[in-house]
Parts: sequence; structure tokens; C-alpha cells
Amino acid sequence: MKCILLCAGYATRLFPLTENFPKALLEVGGRPIIDYTLDEVNTIDEVDGIFLVTNSKYAPHFKEWAAKKNNVKPIVVIDDGTTTNDDRLGAIGDIDFTLNKCGINDDILVLATDNLFTFSLKDFYNFYKLKNAPVICVREEKNRELLKRLGVAEISEENMQVIGFEEKPAEPKGKYGVYAEYIYPKNVLPIIKEYLADGNSSDAPGNLVAYMHQRIPTFAYSFEGECYDVGTHDALAMVNKLYSNK
Repeated sequence: MKCILLCAGYATRLFPLTENFPKALLEVGGRPIIDYTLDEVNTIDEVDGIFLVTNSKYAPHFKEWAAKKNNVKPIVVIDDGTTTNDDRLGAIGDIDFTLNKCGINDDILVLATDNLFTFSLKDFYNFYKLKNAPVICVREEKNRELLKRLGVAEISEENMQVIGFEEKPAEPKGKYGVYAEYIYPKNVLPIIKEYLADGNSSDAPGNLVAYMHQRIPTFAYSFEGECYDVGTHDALAMVNKLYSNK
């Protein structure tokens, strides 16, 4: 299994902090945000390579970080060639770019790196092994206003299969918010190419889930714990306070 870390967004809501510096390397509790994610990736023995895809603006920062990190699993930093928010490839575009650039033909663990989560990635992986099919991370959300800002999945309670999906719906039909952690077996990789070839949006990764679950059985791992989206100055201050107290 290969891990793809998505780090190519421009984090415009966090300007000026991220105008020339990547959000994933901002410190929370004295450590870069991405380090917490990396800790979890390292618990999965089957992951034998980590591919961090970023843009030309942030690539030097990530290369310096990776060199100093000397991680137990090798990290390859991929520059997607974009320089502004206007010409970004989008999350799905970056997944496809990385697959092509690095010749990846394995199962893939795809993770956003601007989230801080408290659940176990190893448990998520074990659920994937049980289903042997595409799996996504979800949490039951009682706050409907929050659901309107997330991808929302309708799930069969019998076997946790995804039976419906909407990205940021005005009126959510499901109760499960979808978070940006995914595992796709290698037989799904052609579906990613098909999705893009059909002219679909290359941006929000949830759009791929909406497309995929209609073509191949896709399942949802419901986690307990927190997943903080560090997307604004207020959110950054909040998680810094939480993690500093830890």
C-alpha cells in the first residue's frame, strides 16, 4: 500500500500565515500539523511508501521538512507544477497526477493533511481489510449546520455500505459527515481516471466518492473521536490551545 498526502492547496483562508508557507507545516502544540498524521501512517505496516503531493510554491518547504524528518517510511515530495490557487489541480487531480508521476499501481491510502484527528488509522485500515473494497471515514453528526459544510453519506446500517452521497448539501439526507481519509484498492485506480476523463470536477475528493459508490461497492468506517479542520485562524487558535494543554 502507498500513502498519498494531499498538500497542494493554497490555504487562502489562513493568509498571511500561509501566503508563502504551507498550512500542514504550521505548528500545533509545538509540532507541525502533518507530523500528527504521519505518526498514524507509520502504524500501518503495509504502507511501504509515502508520496506527498504539493505545489511549486510550497515544495521547497516540504522537501526540507522531509529531509530533516528522516521518517521510518520513505517520503517522496511531488511538485504538481502549479503556482496559484487559480491553476491548482484540485485534490482528485493531484491524486491522479501522483499516480501517473510515480507509476503507482497499489492500494492507496489518501489523506488530507490539514486535519487533526484522534481516531486510529490502524483501525481504519483493519476495517478496509475486512471489506476488501473502497472505504471512507465518516462520523455521525447531530449538528445539521455542520453537515451542510461537509460531504454527507447515506449509509446502510446493515453492512455500512454507502448508498448515497452529496457534497455540502443544502438539505442533508444522511446523518454521516465524511472526512478526508480514504482507502482505495488498486482495482479502483482506473475508476479515478474514468472519473476525470468524463469531465468531472477535479477538486473536492468527496465528488469521487459520489461517482465511485454507484459503480463499485463502497463502505464507510464510522469513527469515534475528533477530526478538526484547521482551515481558519480561529480553528488554528482553538487546536493550538487544545494540543498545548496536552
